[in-house]
Amino acid sequence: QVHLAESGGGLVQAGGSLRLSCAASGDLNRINVMAWYRRAPGKQRELVARITPGGNIYYVADVRGRFTVSRDNAKNTVYLQMNSLKPEDTAVYYCQLTAGGIYEYWGQGTQVTVSS
Repeated sequence: QVHLAESGGGLVQAGGSLRLSCAASGDLNRINVMAWYRRAPGKQRELVARITPGGNIYYVADVRGRFTVSRDNAKNTVYLQMNSLKPEDTAVYYCQLTAGGIYEYWGQGTQVTVSS
């Protein structure tokens, strides 16, 4: 079993920055990919960024150049630095961990609200 604890959401003005953190604990023996998803009001959940243990990274087009995902393997923590935030970035952001390519775990979500 794996537990994910997110932090760092909040309210920010357009153009501002926030940094999300997600700390994983539990059974972390399998190789795991960590990712950030978001669900905006009235929309489906979408992948924002993904990072492998070796540091391979994927970003959805909307956030490239503005968001940076990173991970500290020693701390089992993944981060999402969000700069130049836009009102359309408003969403609940979820941390996800995929263990061994099979098991998926989700955090409880953290609200990010960007005011115009």
